[in-house]
Amino acid sequence: MSATPQPTGATPPPPPPPPPHQSEPSQQPQATPQPQSEADGDGDQELESPPLPPVPVPAVVVPGPRAARLQQLFASTLHHTLDKVVRGGNFGACFPTVAARAPGTLEFVQRQMVDRLRGLCEKEFDNILQSRNVIPKLNELETLLLDAQARKESSGDGDDPPIPPHTLPAPTILAAHLAPHLTHHHAQLTAKLGATQADNAALFADIQAQRREIEALLAGVERTLADMDAASGLLGEVVGELVVETRQAAGRAAAGGGEDVEMEGGL
Repeated sequence: MSATPQPTGATPPPPPPPPPHQSEPSQQPQATPQPQSEADGDGDQELESPPLPPVPVPAVVVPGPRAARLQQLFASTLHHTLDKVVRGGNFGACFPTVAARAPGTLEFVQRQMVDRLRGLCEKEFDNILQSRNVIPKLNELETLLLDAQARKESSGDGDDPPIPPHTLPAPTILAAHLAPHLTHHHAQLTAKLGATQADNAALFADIQAQRREIEALLAGVERTLADMDAASGLLGEVVGELVVETRQAAGRAAAGGGEDVEMEGGL
């Protein structure tokens, strides 16, 4: 911008203020700390929040002898199987033109395919081991076998070899299979028999009480009959006299009645 011309002899104007672009660099660092302070405040609030619980780290299961042998067997089998694919000429027979013109390229592709198959097989095998818990279960089996071996050695029956199940007779095998079923039914029948015996004992006690009551009644009846027999015996001694007296009284009554009839007739 060009300065405007001033008249001659006039007082020169004061110098213009410094351009604003010179003072802005010194003011910008003072204005920018505000969002930083807000960010610091947010950071302090985040630090004051309760910490998250730690993520549980899965325990590493060390394979035992059987688990290690299984992994070794799979690795050796997979190696031998894929080695046949690498060494055999069947792959080149499938692509005769490429095998004739670029055998190196075909071999490179073949090895890439074999490595890819090996990686997929190993990954699938590891997934099966993890999903089925093969290694922990084989370790448990190892522990059970060691425990059984220790119990066998501590029991002192190691001299007698166990009898193979397929050499046992049929009745023994049948009894072994039916033993749990029969034991259950035997327990049920025993309980029913005990309940029946208790009921029979209660009925027998009631019958005995009724018998005692009947015997008491019969004894009372017999005493009553004995008293009646005794009374009849006492009456039998005076029954003759009573008969004579009764007849005399009847005769007197008859005689007195005849006289009365005659007297009434005379009148």
